[in-house]
Amino acid sequence: MQSPVSSPSSSALFSPMRMGDITLQNRIVMAPMTRNRAGQGNVPSTLNAHYYRQRATAGLIITEAAQVSPQAAAFPSTPGIHNKNQVEGWKGVSSAVHEKGGKVFMQLWHVGRINPNCPVSELTGIVNDYRLAAINAKIACFDGIEIHAANGYLLDQFLREGSNPRTDGYGGTLKNRPRLLLEVLDALLTVWPANRVGIKLSPSCILKGVDDTDPQALFKYVAQQLNAYSLAYLHVEEGHEAVMKYGADGLTDTSALVPTSFFRDIYEGQLMVSGGYSFENAQTAIANNEADLIAFGRLFVANPDLPARLQKGVHLNEADPTTFYGGSEKGYTDYLSLR
Repeated sequence: MQSPVSSPSSSALFSPMRMGDITLQNRIVMAPMTRNRAGQGNVPSTLNAHYYRQRATAGLIITEAAQVSPQAAAFPSTPGIHNKNQVEGWKGVSSAVHEKGGKVFMQLWHVGRINPNCPVSELTGIVNDYRLAAINAKIACFDGIEIHAANGYLLDQFLREGSNPRTDGYGGTLKNRPRLLLEVLDALLTVWPANRVGIKLSPSCILKGVDDTDPQALFKYVAQQLNAYSLAYLHVEEGHEAVMKYGADGLTDTSALVPTSFFRDIYEGQLMVSGGYSFENAQTAIANNEADLIAFGRLFVANPDLPARLQKGVHLNEADPTTFYGGSEKGYTDYLSLR
């Protein structure tokens, strides 16, 4: 068991929040987490539905990433959202969350060059794959969608100098590299209203060769472009890879990091943050107006009723890393809730 959290609080973290035309029951978000437990054909199963149902007291659930096409996949047993069987499987997930009064967005995913068979040169087709996936997410009765533009996957690959060697209109300059992301966003907004669409970025991530010489300039420009859309939220993951690379005791070049405060000063909409937040850090971030929503990952893995545990100040279950990826119920749906 982890140590007990601080005493119960009337923190704004537990207060309802308006997000576009949706009211969230609190500001605690279940972060998107790949768990490699989709059924045959990458179809969500009743086990997946039960997993998300257990966690429906989050103000918002963001699902694990869903592949927008067969070419968008690279990892085993990860769900897709590009055929009828997958749509039907996801309907079971959204229904399970809604039956418990929860709200759930689907995260749309393309791994890009991580799949060696992906024809990344065919950008028009890829944008259309995202659009069709957005239609399928609506058919599957989700409350909204999140564009996965983080963690070294396709859209992040296009944003960064280290992974985008193109010399056409999608590469090279600061204004060209975000073009694909914005084209995907524009396509999805033909299906969903802007207040039902979020975007996830990971500006300090340097995984999978997505390093950049000036990430602050890049993400300032991206955030400024997103200001024109009135999105549901901008989700910023505060990765620690850059700190690990450049030294935890102090960076000689602080431009390698893009902190949450950087976005708070530039982005005009609602800001969601994630990246290893504790209860105490989350409360501080909300109280100091550093963020509007806090997304938790590992804490939700082991604590399906995380909001209640945090609010009551009780012990938290400890997550078992050996069961994070693949398997069945163990380490997935067998963590106990409060009684």
